[in-house]
Amino acid sequence: MPASPSTARAINDRLALHLLQQEGPLTAGQLKQLTGLSRPTVADLVERLTASGLVEVAGESGEQRRGPNAKLYGIVAGRAHLAALDVRTEGVAVLVSDLLGRVLAEASVPIRDDTGTGPAVEQAVGLVERAAKEAGADRLHSVGIGAPGLIDPASGELRDSTGLPEWHRRLVAAVQEKFPEARIGVENETNLAALAEQRDGAARGRDTFVLLWLGLGIGAAVVLDGTLRRGVSGGAGEIGFLPVPGTPGLPSATDCDGGFHSVAGAAAVTALAARHGVTAVPEGPEPHAAALVREAVRRADTSRGRHPAPDPAAERFLDELADRIALGAAAVVSVLDPGCLVLAGEVGRAGADTLAARVQHRLTRMSPLATEVRPSTLGGGAVLRGALLTARDRAQDELFAPPER
Repeated sequence: MPASPSTARAINDRLALHLLQQEGPLTAGQLKQLTGLSRPTVADLVERLTASGLVEVAGESGEQRRGPNAKLYGIVAGRAHLAALDVRTEGVAVLVSDLLGRVLAEASVPIRDDTGTGPAVEQAVGLVERAAKEAGADRLHSVGIGAPGLIDPASGELRDSTGLPEWHRRLVAAVQEKFPEARIGVENETNLAALAEQRDGAARGRDTFVLLWLGLGIGAAVVLDGTLRRGVSGGAGEIGFLPVPGTPGLPSATDCDGGFHSVAGAAAVTALAARHGVTAVPEGPEPHAAALVREAVRRADTSRGRHPAPDPAAERFLDELADRIALGAAAVVSVLDPGCLVLAGEVGRAGADTLAARVQHRLTRMSPLATEVRPSTLGGGAVLRGALLTARDRAQDELFAPPER
């Protein structure tokens, strides 16, 4: 059944907007070529989108041609401002961007363990408020928040989790109160890192993969057939609780000690390094475990002429760490067969290609399922990047949608 004229116009407008978002400013002729629409149809949609305030003249094409240069049309980036938050147990980072995702302001604030819930929430909300002001944003259209812990799939709220500060759960409501018009979305930090790696990083072009988060905590994000899988209770990927060999006991419903976390979490990595005599001084606020892994990689790397021979202690440390990571990775591979694993989190990033290659070598021996292991390429900003992408997608879905009649 053919689309009605109004439906066809809405489809054409949305197609043009997404092209402008992906390609940047385009002339009417370029829009005609990319969409396959007729010249009059393109002229009509440009006029509609300009009148609606979504598109503006962004310059001229500059082509050598007879007569005046063609106008370039681009999305009005200032039509909406977005915010992204990365909420950690030790602090908050925030950035504010325009509708196209261009970062206009960034800031962070540490929050001490002994800070009360009320003061901690005030610090975090004040950070967002100052960043929005610096970006020139009178209001925020959408806010993406990444946080550790379980997100209730039904309500979209952070669930009570042992080991996480109370101010985490209070923060969402406080941000909503400060910015009552904003659309706020909360997502697990590991899931956001996976979305960012899929869009712009190590998993680009992959519809199916698993991201392993190796840091202070342990987790995984599962993307199957292009869709992020959260599970019935929002707990898909909670592999810190996965029972593995080499631990003195079993994890419980409230404590992952005895699970995969006990052999691959930051505390376990630090203890393993001490056993092998590997030492390092952390750079800035990074976990000590990440500094130890980075130093071990440096000592083991002879490809750049840094050392005449690998440091045996660093090699043994990295080998045993890879053995441990492969335990959890093999369980994931055997159940999901993702074809690709991304090692992320502070420890995964510090291990880089050196650790990823060791884990892949072990998986090849342990499993008949071919699996490529890649290190994260987005660094420490993956969670913020994922939160911004979700906020931007939410804002564009709403603003680019046809008006309700």
